[in-house]
Order: sequence, then C-alpha cells, then structure tokens
Amino acid sequence: MKSLPSITSKINENLIHKTITDNFAALAPAYYTLASNWFVRAYNHFKDIDKFVIIIYLINQDLIFFRQNAIKVDYETFYKDKAIEIDKINISDISKDLKLPKESVRRKVLELENQGIIKRTGKKLFIVRDTLYAAKATDTLTEIATILHQFNRILKKEKLVQEVYSIKEIINSMKENFSFCWYQFNKFWFTYLNRWRSEVKDLETLGIGLVVVINAVKNKDFSPNQKLSSYSKEVMGSDTRGVNAMSISEITGIPRPTVVRKLKFLIDKKFLYINEKKLISFHAKDNAFLKTNEIVNKNVIDLSNFVFRVFNQIRIINSN
Repeated sequence: MKSLPSITSKINENLIHKTITDNFAALAPAYYTLASNWFVRAYNHFKDIDKFVIIIYLINQDLIFFRQNAIKVDYETFYKDKAIEIDKINISDISKDLKLPKESVRRKVLELENQGIIKRTGKKLFIVRDTLYAAKATDTLTEIATILHQFNRILKKEKLVQEVYSIKEIINSMKENFSFCWYQFNKFWFTYLNRWRSEVKDLETLGIGLVVVINAVKNKDFSPNQKLSSYSKEVMGSDTRGVNAMSISEITGIPRPTVVRKLKFLIDKKFLYINEKKLISFHAKDNAFLKTNEIVNKNVIDLSNFVFRVFNQIRIINSN
C-alpha cells in the first residue's frame, strides 16, 4: 500500500505564477499553439465559433454538477455511448456567462436545434452523441499536456521537483480524473474567451489574429528574453516577413472576404500591422499594445491557477 502524498509536496500557486512569468518564452510556443489550434477546430465544427462555445458551455454543466457533488468521472466513461441531457437551456445565463447578446444566443440555439445538434424529446433536451464525440477533447488534451510537460521540465531544471512526466503520462493522468481537469480548463478558457471577446468583438476575429501571433511566436529567428514582461515587448514586430490573408483563410477555414474584413478591424485598431506587400504581422501599438499586455497578464494569472490545480492533481495521481 502506497503512502498518501505529503501536503508539503504541493507546489504553491504563487511559485507557479512566478515560474511561468520568469520562463514564459519557453512556454509560449505550446501556449499559443493551443490557443490558435483551438480556434481553428472550433470554427471547423459548425463554421461558427460561438455555436461551438455554446455546446461546450452546455456540456460543461455536467462537469459543474460532478464538481459540486464530488463525483470523479474518467475520460472514457464521460464520452461512452451517451448523449448529454440538459436540464434546461437558460438563454439569460448563457448570455451573461459568455458575454453574448440574448438574441444572438437564442438564434444560435434555435439553429443548433434545427441542425439536429440539440434535440428535444418531450420536455427533455439532449446534445446528441455525434456532437459530443465531435467536441471530444483529444487534440486539446495533447496540447495542454505539452504545456504542462514544458512547465514540468522548467521545475526540474530549477530543482523544484525531482520527476518529469512524459506527455503521455500527463494525458493519461488527466483522462483518469477528466471531470476535474476539464472543469478547470473550461473555467480558465471561458474567462480567456470573454476577455478577448470584449476587446475584439467576436471570436472569429480573435482566431484570425492568433494565426498572425503564432507566426511571430514560432519565427525561427525570434530569440526573446525568457521573462513575460520582456517577451511581450520583443515579440512585437519580430516577424519581419508576415502572413497574407489567403494563407490565414486556408489555415482557419474562414472565407477570405471575412478574413480581409476582420483583419482590417485589427489593423485599424493597431493590434496588427500590414506592410506594402499586404503581409500582416503582430505589432500592437499605442493603446492596443497596452490592452494586449493587460489581457495577456490577466490570462497568465488564470493559466497559473489552472496549472496549480491540474499539475498538482497529476502529481497526486502519479504518486499512487
């Protein structure tokens, strides 16, 4: 029989936040890959990111119920041969929680019903199994595990832990306690979405912007300072080549005319820069730079909270 893990082995949340901010450059490629890829997948489901977010929100009600009642559900059980029953669809709650106008929520929910994604059986509502499977978290799990693995390596390098879990071990641990881990991720992610939605108006615009950001983050000539404060300045304008609207359209699946229109918004607001060759790069200026920094810093605080809860849970699972 293995001994219980010591409470003193839990890594403090403030230490996690300091570790992330001091080593942000090492985590940024995995972090922004998660963000950018999530938006591409979300759009590809229904050609409307808000519809996908509404579905995730409704699925999350099950996770909230499990959390409130201390019920642990693993990944396979959660997705096994079932539709999710929805107690009711409260348009006002969805509108408030997702920062969407009530009429937009009402219209999108009706469209989801007409598309057979949400079904009514008598007075009961269900998210059909095919939709549940489409929203399955396989790729996102891998991307989260990659962030946690990189974070774990930093902790080992700084001699704060002795072990480094492989990406596969982290995925298996999250699957074992899926209801807890996915509740924590959704809590972080809905806040992330709402912050940016308030600034750029819609999530398709954010997804388009993130393609430009990831182009800068993964630029092979970009060698930034590790600290978040320095990184946030140095990443601006680091991609001297840029990316065109057609490439963004091909990556995101969003029609080119829509991409051009939303790029114009981001350029006019000075979040992005366009050169004489019509190539777009990440170079926020003036108020856009200040707002970007503010949102990124808040999101990193929430990321630290997510890592604090999930990484410590992974350590507990792997110690038993």
